[in-house]
Amino acid sequence: MSRLVPPGAEQRHVETPSGRLRVLHAGPGAAGLPPAVLVHGGGSDNAAISWYRLIEPLSREREVWALDLPGFGGSMEAAPAGGPRELAAVLSGALDALATGRAVVFGVSMGGDVALNLALDHARHVAGLVLIAPGGLVPVFRNRTAHFWAWLSAQSPDRILLPASRVANRFVRSALRAIVADPAALPPQVVEEFAREARDPRGGLAYGRYNQATLGRHRMLNDLTGRVHEIRAPTLFFHGADDPIVDPEGSRRAAARMPRARLVVAPGCGHWAQLEAHERFLAEAEAFLTGLDAGPAAEG
Repeated sequence: MSRLVPPGAEQRHVETPSGRLRVLHAGPGAAGLPPAVLVHGGGSDNAAISWYRLIEPLSREREVWALDLPGFGGSMEAAPAGGPRELAAVLSGALDALATGRAVVFGVSMGGDVALNLALDHARHVAGLVLIAPGGLVPVFRNRTAHFWAWLSAQSPDRILLPASRVANRFVRSALRAIVADPAALPPQVVEEFAREARDPRGGLAYGRYNQATLGRHRMLNDLTGRVHEIRAPTLFFHGADDPIVDPEGSRRAAARMPRARLVVAPGCGHWAQLEAHERFLAEAEAFLTGLDAGPAAEG
């Protein structure tokens, strides 16, 4: 299966204890500048989808690495890892294998949850965080009723879960309307890759494992709101004001509790804020990176 490779990127693979993972790489290593590591979201996402518009501009001044997590995209052959802490451990092992050193870690949705856990459990990898609509910061999914049905669905055995996922994925283009405020804002290449990912018969298993690990019967098991104050790395939160998947209030609470965090809320924007509000996001991310590169004096 031919997979999407974003402009400016080349496809590689890295061997890790969790299996062989696809990696998208771009940019020269610049002396003194931390690389950017990009972590995609869940569902039918992969690195080429989430970061299609960002790899090329980010790589003009620094090295960029974007990984497909186990069970996603070009890493579909690797066994799913489970919840966000397990995925953070996988990411840590991959960064060791790639010898990236301390990096600015970008994460969207599920990937934001993974990035937060990386900063808490493997802080040696993290020079800064850029989190787009991150998971892991709300006590329940949407509301009590929606949370219960989401939990019940996640408990289904694979023999039921996978066929149900394949049926739902037939309507993946319609599903985009429930994720983004304006599907027309998405590049057509991203929409096509999203549909191809959804058609893979193994698609949905890795995200199912993540949901099983994070959805408790009455509450989210991955809510890090009580721990985010431990993260000392400079952090930029970027959240769509009209996000229908992850409540922006979680980002707002976390940014207020973290010692070196700032929140940007993009109006008229849904869940994939880095794609929907690309120009605004890129400007905010570049300003954040410039301050980080300049050191503490420029930050504060």
